[in-house]
Amino acid sequence: MTKTIKENLIGYLSIAPAILLIGGVGIIPILITFTYSFQYRVLTDPLNIHFVGLDNYIKLLTDPSFWEVFKNTAVFAILSMTVELFVGLTAALFMNSAKRYVGIIRTIILIPWAIPGIIIAYMFSFMFNDQLSVINVILEGLGLIDNPITFLANKHWAMFVVVVADTWKQFPYIALMLLAGLQTIPKELYESASVDGAGTIQQFFKITLPNLKGIILIVLLFRTMGAIRIFDIIYGITGGGPANSTATLLYKAYKYIFGDMNFGLGSAMSTIITLMIMILSFVYIRTLKTED
Repeated sequence: MTKTIKENLIGYLSIAPAILLIGGVGIIPILITFTYSFQYRVLTDPLNIHFVGLDNYIKLLTDPSFWEVFKNTAVFAILSMTVELFVGLTAALFMNSAKRYVGIIRTIILIPWAIPGIIIAYMFSFMFNDQLSVINVILEGLGLIDNPITFLANKHWAMFVVVVADTWKQFPYIALMLLAGLQTIPKELYESASVDGAGTIQQFFKITLPNLKGIILIVLLFRTMGAIRIFDIIYGITGGGPANSTATLLYKAYKYIFGDMNFGLGSAMSTIITLMIMILSFVYIRTLKTED
């Protein structure tokens, strides 16, 4: 055995545990789910498991409720990413310009990200509850409303609440990513622009945003995947209601699997979600390469 082969063998053996772990935790469940998506597999009918081809996919794609939750997912993703990016960028600019108590400010901003999503969901469900809503108390105290708003019983308000909750949970991640990008921009660029007479707004659009494009695309990639896979916030605040107006693709997959015990339809829905994420990831990565 030559020295090169021996070194390669040692290297492969060193990474083998990691490869086995990734395969066991990530790849194998995906393959099993993909296989189940072509089967009639209902736990209440365990003796009748059989291959059905594309029937599960056809059933999903011809079901009006699928397109309803698809629209809900798209609306949630667009709204949440837009608001989170705005709030995260604002927080990043604030942290970048802070001169005192920088560590304390960053710690406070990080707190929402450290709280589990389901806890945040229950927090917001109490805050916007019809009878116990502290938000209604504040609005009534300010004289902005005369009667309590039924936030979680109205489909538009319910979507608003879940977007706000998800924004509060996720904006620290975006803020930290953008803060890292801001700190790599040479200060000389701003000094030169200031000497040339450029104001703060001009500097923002001519220097800050162009230098953050790459990081913004990366942030959007991860947050798009997160928005499509949203579950805990929806489950804890609205349970998909009212009338499925906040139900998303992943929540619907959960209902198929754990509500109807239909692993075939649930696996088909999960496969569709995976394909959507892969396609969007490809688009973002190609866009990122173009920017580079």
